[in-house]
Amino acid sequence: MNTKPFFKTQSTLILGVLVGATVGISASPTFANNASLFTINKSYANEKTLLNKALKEITVKGRVIDAKTKEPLAGCNILVKDSKRGVNADANGNFSITADEKATLVFTFVGYEKQEVAIAGKSTIEVALVSSASDLAQVVVIGYGSSTKKDITGSVKSLKSAEFNQGIINSPEQLLQGKVSGVNVTSASGEPGGVQNISVRGPGGVRTGSTPLFVVDGLALDNSSSGGATNPLNFLNPQDIESIDVLKDASATAIYGSRGANGVILISTKKGKAGFSSFNYSTSYGFSTMARALPVFSADEYRKQVPAVGGVLEDLKASTDWQKEISRTALTKNHNISLGGGADKLTYYASFGLQNQEGILKNNQLDRYTGRINVTQKLLDDRISIDVNLNATNTNNERPPISGIIGTAISTNPTYPAYDDKGQPYSYVNGVNPLTTLKLEKDVTSITRIIGNISPSIKIIDGLVYKLNFGIDNSSSSRDLQSLASAVPLQDGRLETINITNTNRLIENYLTYTKSIKDHSFSALVGHSYQKFVFRGRSYSINKFPISDIEPIYNPGLGQDLTLANNKPTGYATNDELQSFFSRVNYQFKDKYLLTATLRVDGSSKFGANNKYGVFPSFSAGWRISEEEFLKGSALSNLKVRAGWGRTGNQEIPSKITQARFTSVVSAGTSYPLTETGAYPAGTSYTRLANPNIQWEQSTQTDIGIDFGFLNGALTGTIDAFNKVSGDILLEVIPADPVQPAGTFWTNVNNMTITNKGLELELNYRRASASGFTYEVGGNITFIDNVVKNSPYSVIPSGSASGSGLTSATINGYVSGQPIGTFFLKEFTGFDDKGISTFRDVDGDGIVTDKDRIAAGSALPTKQFNFFGRANYKGFDLSINFNGVAGNKVYDNTANANFYKLRLSKGINTTAEAIASSNESVNNSAPVSTRYLKDGAFLRLNNLTLGYNVNTKALGINKWVSTLRLSVTGQNLAVFTKYDGYDPEVNTDRTVNGITSYGIDYLSYPKARSVIFGLNISF
Repeated sequence: MNTKPFFKTQSTLILGVLVGATVGISASPTFANNASLFTINKSYANEKTLLNKALKEITVKGRVIDAKTKEPLAGCNILVKDSKRGVNADANGNFSITADEKATLVFTFVGYEKQEVAIAGKSTIEVALVSSASDLAQVVVIGYGSSTKKDITGSVKSLKSAEFNQGIINSPEQLLQGKVSGVNVTSASGEPGGVQNISVRGPGGVRTGSTPLFVVDGLALDNSSSGGATNPLNFLNPQDIESIDVLKDASATAIYGSRGANGVILISTKKGKAGFSSFNYSTSYGFSTMARALPVFSADEYRKQVPAVGGVLEDLKASTDWQKEISRTALTKNHNISLGGGADKLTYYASFGLQNQEGILKNNQLDRYTGRINVTQKLLDDRISIDVNLNATNTNNERPPISGIIGTAISTNPTYPAYDDKGQPYSYVNGVNPLTTLKLEKDVTSITRIIGNISPSIKIIDGLVYKLNFGIDNSSSSRDLQSLASAVPLQDGRLETINITNTNRLIENYLTYTKSIKDHSFSALVGHSYQKFVFRGRSYSINKFPISDIEPIYNPGLGQDLTLANNKPTGYATNDELQSFFSRVNYQFKDKYLLTATLRVDGSSKFGANNKYGVFPSFSAGWRISEEEFLKGSALSNLKVRAGWGRTGNQEIPSKITQARFTSVVSAGTSYPLTETGAYPAGTSYTRLANPNIQWEQSTQTDIGIDFGFLNGALTGTIDAFNKVSGDILLEVIPADPVQPAGTFWTNVNNMTITNKGLELELNYRRASASGFTYEVGGNITFIDNVVKNSPYSVIPSGSASGSGLTSATINGYVSGQPIGTFFLKEFTGFDDKGISTFRDVDGDGIVTDKDRIAAGSALPTKQFNFFGRANYKGFDLSINFNGVAGNKVYDNTANANFYKLRLSKGINTTAEAIASSNESVNNSAPVSTRYLKDGAFLRLNNLTLGYNVNTKALGINKWVSTLRLSVTGQNLAVFTKYDGYDPEVNTDRTVNGITSYGIDYLSYPKARSVIFGLNISF
């Protein structure tokens, strides 16, 4: 073979390239023969011309917008077809890419139809993408994977960050409040960082509450407290959250098995985008005030009413609004910095957040500092991908004695001055000035939480991917409860310190295989999971600190009393383990017939040897009727019918209860006397019998749903009907045989069930005009009924009452045939001729006792609803959001303990409610009854936001600033309700023996009304 011509041509080309690269001119002193150089360069030029003719690359610039709204599609992916070259559009939809002049660009964006555009020599291109009907292409996280909305067969709702609630947000539950049908979020109080109660399709347990499983970037969290009185989910910066996916029915949650009975909430944080670098700074300043004060008597009204009821008026000539004195206009500062981007093989997202939030009660402050980094690295032609997520948070929370200062503020004589002539809290004989309590009492908690996981995946062969997920969640907290020593009022100083450490470790291995053959496509998942939880707590205290400028929190050594009687150290430690095997199969035929089956087997160290493992299967199917030929061209752009059944479990019971427990304490309750007068003999006895037969509490759920869309996806909706039945209820019961070493024991109550059934409706309508005005309106409503059946007790009491004369009473009761959260009370019927309260004698025996209590309604709402609106025009945007509930009641324990005529006659301030009945005697007491049971329905204007996106191009700064947005948000602007407490959305924890209580309001932290001014700028 003659290789000379080839070698000569290549040598000429290579030499020409080298010379052109090094000198860039046709003459050089390095070469003696300039003619030779000219010949080489000429040969190189000819070769270059030939190459350019074969492949001529140009730079194409352009913009990607929404076809209807004309809004830019930031982050849209632009790829050169049949290559790996691609970029992402910037915040204004602009892009720039180098490609062959004859190449084709492929534009893809979540929720929009893919579009291909031939370059055809053009250097500028503007592309308008058309929204997918009903956003069917939207990616939804489903647990151990993702799918598109059109392919989902279970009841799943996905929320993106643009749909989240705005305002002062501390935890992810607040982001989705009112946004998802079937999900009820209740703020237990208005305290910054306070606990949020959340249920998905109603509570299903007696002791286990209703909190769903939270999974952050694939790491399943434990719902236990990380210390203090704050929400354990406060560690997440809302600015870092990209999406929240709610798995509601068992066919969707069964992949999480034992912890899916109360639903699953999947939180995905933000990731970097290849080819798109960004730096974002956002800040906001919020101003909060008490939304509604309790309507206690003013000083002038008090002066009239106390004598009117026969009381002795003590008038110190002041006019003090005590609720105003203990509260303030609170400032919240929020600063967030984030940067993200990367290349084809490495992407990153990093952020730092700072939030300083003052509570509307004085001496209340929540400070949170967060840092996050998410990195994705691809290797070996993308066959290996490694995801790393790391989040670190430090939270500092300072709290006053909330119930104490509120209780004092609403009852203290308003004619008393707040301060003396020296500017110090006024000291008076009858009671304690709440401002003095604020000075003497302090509750400070510091929490550090680090959570992270690494998830490498390997593409073994086409369609087969192995993934490892290793995660760790460590939190540690220190809480100091301090009382300063004081002469007036007289009290010894005290310091109590509580340290808590929680560790959660997870390791998962799973394989996913996907395959498509003509009209058939399927995916299969199989995996193993092991998770270990370690909880430790210690507390110690010291008493009798001297009156000093040094606070005990800074020098505990000043305390003088360390006797065990007052300061015995305490502690606990538990280790729990969970091992699981799981699998899932998805099958599709012609992209319109859908089947899903899952199976999870969970083993828990909480259960006895005979029933450690539980089996949790589910099945679901879907039919995309709109893809059938007989519906082609109809008004329906989407119609899908879904049906599913599944079983999930619950293991949220105390650790080690299946094992026997003993005591060697000698007492009347633990030993048996051998003689009538002799001492109790020493020995060891049972306090709990072993029960290796305890098994999983199980819930089965059936769901039938319809997803539909009309007008090319402008009008979309969902209808779901569900029936969830929880059985094998885990309960602590009294043994049938009274001769037992233990008074109670744990077991599964086989016949007892808790049923939640209901109907969910969602509707959404979008419209865009040619002028650029766009709007969207929508809402959801849930109808839900809950009932307890076959309880082994006539009533399981819960909801302990508080207040003078009320401490032994209970408010809630679990009663067969009634919902969870039922108020089990005596029925108030008015007053007798002496002005004393009367109650209905239900059994007719002539005596009103606890046997005459009735089921008087439930704290659980039977209707939950939300509706919203959004509008955009020429850079301006407006959004409004309402949410509410109906069919529920609230027990006003605050009024029960404070607002009745007897207290007013003793000089204690009350509201007009106390004197509403003129025939009530001033000697009448106020026992727990339906007298203080009130309608808890409400409609809240939760959010109202007005924003403006500055046209940076018009200002000539778009080269440096891609986005500049100003906004103002009103939060909790109005509440429409009959309830006259601080707020109808309340749930003070009044648990009795671990039995969950619902709907009780006792000296709850008032809700705030806030206005927030925000700035967001991207570079």
